[in-house]
Amino acid sequence: MSQSAFSGKKIVILAGPGESTDILFHALDREFGVHRIIVETPVSQKQLLKRRLEKLGWPTVAGQVLFKLLIAKQLEGSSKRRLQAIKQQQQLDSRPLPEDRVIRVSSVNAPECIEQLQQLQPDVIVVNGTRIISKKVLNSVPCKFINTHAGITPLYRGVHGGYWALANNDRAHCGVSVHLVDPGIDTGAIIAQALIDPTPEDNFVTYPLLQLAAGLPLLKQAIRDALQGTLTLKPAPEGQSRLWSHPTLQEYLYNRRRTGTR
Repeated sequence: MSQSAFSGKKIVILAGPGESTDILFHALDREFGVHRIIVETPVSQKQLLKRRLEKLGWPTVAGQVLFKLLIAKQLEGSSKRRLQAIKQQQQLDSRPLPEDRVIRVSSVNAPECIEQLQQLQPDVIVVNGTRIISKKVLNSVPCKFINTHAGITPLYRGVHGGYWALANNDRAHCGVSVHLVDPGIDTGAIIAQALIDPTPEDNFVTYPLLQLAAGLPLLKQAIRDALQGTLTLKPAPEGQSRLWSHPTLQEYLYNRRRTGTR
């Protein structure tokens, strides 16, 4: 269906700042016309570090910091050409968001965000890269909250689901999920899932972009179905539900030796 078929319908994006949000906005705006983008202020690095220390402990967090400094930064520099090639091949538009349609809030869970959602009265809310959304926010407006997750849920909840699937020699579950949002961490009912097929050129830095590209067609169909009242849910794949975190330097080097996963 064309954009005109959904004229009068309000699609609102609820997101954190970043390139994936920019890409998501332009893809959906071309297809449907996005009404507004509500962008939250991200949690500070200091707060993130404190939370991780409380949850994971010093040894794990120190290993994650070393991985970021010694491996991830290097991969970001060496992967620029590959990232650009993926964007061109998949026609991903990463221009900045149009400020005239952006509403900035301190947090998705702040009263100001609920107030904005209730004023906007969206027909569908698309979530990308936010804090865990509270039940109060999810219940504040009568519409679906839909998220694209970079991993096959519930097996690869949390972060870097594509990387962890490959590191576990589980290529059959290296992919992306589109799901309804609930108050848990990537625990919402599954709408659709797709696999990615990384090349030898790909690595930790490029997997998320491949997952986003694979997820966009699924997300667009989910939005169409939600707007038409025909949304259906899929059974979860069999396997253990697990929440994954950032790899430590030791984990990354071990996985690279064992499986070749970059």
